[in-house]
Parts: sequence; C-alpha cells; structure tokens
Amino acid sequence: MRVEVKIPGGVESYCIDERGDKRVASDALWMETFLCGVLRAYAYADDGGGESIKKIIGVRRFDPITSTEMEHKFLDAAERLFFKGPQLGSEPEVQVPNIASNHLTTGLISYIHTTGRYTSGINLFEKLCTRDLEVSSLLAKVMISADEEVQAVKLMHDGIAKLPMDYSLLDCQATFCQSKGRLDWALECAKRGVTAAPSEFGTWARLAEVYVGLEQWDLALLTLNSCPMFTYNDKDFPRMPEPAHVLLPVLRESILDEIDEPTNYDGDQVHHSLRKLHAAGYKGTFLKAYSLLTEITAKIGWDQLLRVRSQVFVMEEEYRSEKQTGSTQNATNPNASTVALRGTPSPIMNGNTKPKNHPDGETGSHADDEETLHEKQISPTSPFSPPNSATIADGSIEKPEHTITPEIAKSGSDDTSADPPAAAPKYTQIHNKRLCERWLDNLFMVLYEDLRIYTIWRTDMARAQSESSDY
Repeated sequence: MRVEVKIPGGVESYCIDERGDKRVASDALWMETFLCGVLRAYAYADDGGGESIKKIIGVRRFDPITSTEMEHKFLDAAERLFFKGPQLGSEPEVQVPNIASNHLTTGLISYIHTTGRYTSGINLFEKLCTRDLEVSSLLAKVMISADEEVQAVKLMHDGIAKLPMDYSLLDCQATFCQSKGRLDWALECAKRGVTAAPSEFGTWARLAEVYVGLEQWDLALLTLNSCPMFTYNDKDFPRMPEPAHVLLPVLRESILDEIDEPTNYDGDQVHHSLRKLHAAGYKGTFLKAYSLLTEITAKIGWDQLLRVRSQVFVMEEEYRSEKQTGSTQNATNPNASTVALRGTPSPIMNGNTKPKNHPDGETGSHADDEETLHEKQISPTSPFSPPNSATIADGSIEKPEHTITPEIAKSGSDDTSADPPAAAPKYTQIHNKRLCERWLDNLFMVLYEDLRIYTIWRTDMARAQSESSDY
C-alpha cells in the first residue's frame, strides 16, 4: 500500500502488487492493511529490554487498540480474513503454515493474553469453530488461559475424537498434561503428535521436553537428534541502518545520565573470548534445541551429559575401530552371497558336519554309510524308503531341514508358534547406536565453549570477591 502526498496536488493512495504494477486500493485491501498493521504492532512489541526486538532509534510505538470500538473492528476484520492467515506465513518453528499456526493466530493469541480479553477471544474462536474444527486448538488455549479448564478438556476430547490426527490439538493436550504434572499422559499425546506431524519441529520438541521431565536423558537426546531443523528467516522484521548522528528533542526534565548513556560499547571494552560465543546468535529452531540441551545440562551436569551422549551416539573412536574390525572380518569370513554362488566348500552328507577322511582320498565308503543307516532307525511306517549305498556314495543327497515338527504336520494345525525361534543376529555395540547430526554436534561444542567461559568468569569473580577488589 502506498500513499503519496503532493503539496500542492492532494493525496493519492494506491496498491502495488508482486509484479510492481499499480492497483486500485479497494476496501478489502484497506481491511487487510489495517489488520496487518495491528499484527505488526503486537509482533514488534517487547518488554523494553531490546532482546526480542532490536531497538530502533527514533521510533515511537503507539497502542493500536485504545477503545472497545477499535477492538470490535479488529476482531471483525480478523474473523473475515481468518482463513487467509496461512498466506501471511508463520513462526520459524513451523515449517508449513496452516489455519492454527500462522502470524494471524499468533497475533490474536498475543493480543488476548496481553490485554486479558479472554471473553472476546472465546467468542471469536467459537464462531470460527463452526466453520472449521481445526480452530479447536486455539479455542482450547484461550479457555485454559481464562481458567475454564473443564470446558477446554471437554473441547479437546471432542476435537480429537473427530480429528484424531490434528497435531495442534495433540500438542495442546500434551502441554496441558505437562502443566498438571501428568507426564505419562503427556508422553502419549506427544508421541501421537509426532506421528501426526513428523516433519514439524514443534511436535519433536514437545516430545523431547516430556522426556526431559521424565528424566529419560537418552531418549531426550535421541528425540532432539531427530528434530527437523529449519533455517531462520527474519526478513519480515525491519532492519534500520545505524545513524551517524542522533538529535532528538528531549525535555529538560527527562534528562538523566543513566538513561541517556549510550548502550553501544566499543570493541576494545569487550573481551576477545566473549566475541567468539555463538549461542547468543541462535534463533528459531536452533535456539529452542539449544535451550533443551542447556536444560538437560543444568539437571545432570556436563560430565553425565557426555556419558549419555557416548551411550546413544557413535563416537569417532568406535567408528574407526569398528571399521577396522569389519574389514578384517570381511577378509577372513566368507561372504554369504559368494558361498551361495560357488557352493559349499565341504558337502554335508546325511547330516554329518565332518566328513570322514580316508587314506585313499575318498570322503566316505559303503560300510560307513551302512553304519549310519543302521544307527538311524527309520520307522517302517515311514513313506520314505532308505536310500541305497550308491546314492549315498554319490554325495548329491543332503539331509533336508524340517521347518515344522512331525507332530504339528500330523495334526494339521496352522499354528506356527511352536516353530523353533530363529537365531537372532549378533550385533556389536555400535549397531545399537545412532549417528549424531552435525548441527547437534555443533551445539555440543558451543555449549562446551559457553561452559568453559562461564567457569573462568566464575573463578575470576570469586577471586575478586575474596580479595575485596573490583572485577
């Protein structure tokens, strides 16, 4: 939307589309402009510390909604344009914007929580629920905040019964169970949420949080390792260049040295080791993953974290040793595929695993075969007749392997539960572990650097306090 003021000449307002062409500023476009302006005002608002939103010098923020009439106008515009919300995009933790997760719903929830106008929010989402049941998760969140938990639980139950794969409702259930201390219920909801949306970061992060609460550190690390990570993109937020000189009209009564002191420190005043810390620059999914990793470290310590890490992930030394061992075994043990192609090196005759050696070089004789036949007493009722000595001496007949017992074959039962269990493959320890993702390995290194710098700072601070000197 563009507004040009010409003196003299009047005021001209028009709209520019994605191709750069001018369009007429209709009432629908002005409504979208109003709604987006209110959403940006709440998106750029912070607690004043400048940590969530970068400070912009010379910008004065106004409250976009100052009366009940303005609130009704805002909620009416949100109701009309609600189902166009996915077009605005979503938070960096959400990969695919949907009806329940986009900038419009985030702004509405932020406005309701900031102002405490829960009744207005409940009325809005109840109207929208009649058009689409996916809005039930937003209505349940507002009800829980408004201390109407019984109605929220009933709503989530009915919503899951109709939409069992709605991950927003499942995540809302898991969050509610977490707040009530029922981590066992939250675990089931979080698992179903991951099944419903395996490509979303929020479902995996919720499952990792539940595992951390249950103190199952190995599963928490494995879940964190499985989180899909997205590149953070903050192009929607304004980035103003730093001004060379600032001259703002300030009242004489408001001048105070502590307030007017510049916050930009010179590079010489910052220690060189603090400039190398990368954790402060994390945003989006990487910030959430780093927060979970630091929470685990705060509960069990760095040493125990390394032990759990070595138990669930493949270490470099293990990989090298396993690679060497595997190459040695491949050189000594025959491959199953080549043995099947070339044939068995020593034929097994009549079930004997070791052929008899004779001085004349033959592997068997008629007398030996007859002894084997006499030792193996064949029932006279058997339909198979004992083979003659010539057939046995030929060496082309091998003992068949029974897949089922004769009793089961005679009874005619199809139950294969009595089959002998197959031999389980013998895996080495490395086969029970997983490879650590590169981004998670980098988080471990960043956490180690942060802890190292913090330990040095704590030691210097304690020494300065003991010596009663300034640090």
